[in-house]
Amino acid sequence: MKVLESFKAEAVNDVIKESLSESSIVFSDRSKSYIDISNYVELHIEERSSKETTKTVLQWVNITISTAKRWLLVIHHKIKGKYLQSYLNEFCYKLIRRYSRDRLFDRVILAMAKTYW
Repeated sequence: MKVLESFKAEAVNDVIKESLSESSIVFSDRSKSYIDISNYVELHIEERSSKETTKTVLQWVNITISTAKRWLLVIHHKIKGKYLQSYLNEFCYKLIRRYSRDRLFDRVILAMAKTYW
């Protein structure tokens, strides 16, 4: 997740260029901000936003965004704009780690065995 100063096509294109590889496939709605994405990725599939596409194609996008909003409001209550990217980075880290619990013991052992000084 990345905080954007504006939702114009140039800002979106800059994030796409720095975040995704050329072999990526992007699913999005038909926002005018996404008009040039196909120039930077292998395939850009646009879906018209409706109740059906929200429930099927864009389901995990909506789940992730709603979970992030709930987490930010419940845990942090009030957020200043200058710290928003740090909060989103923390959320993404925790979201990814939630699916790697089976490797948690190995990570603890490695952390204990590694010397930091």
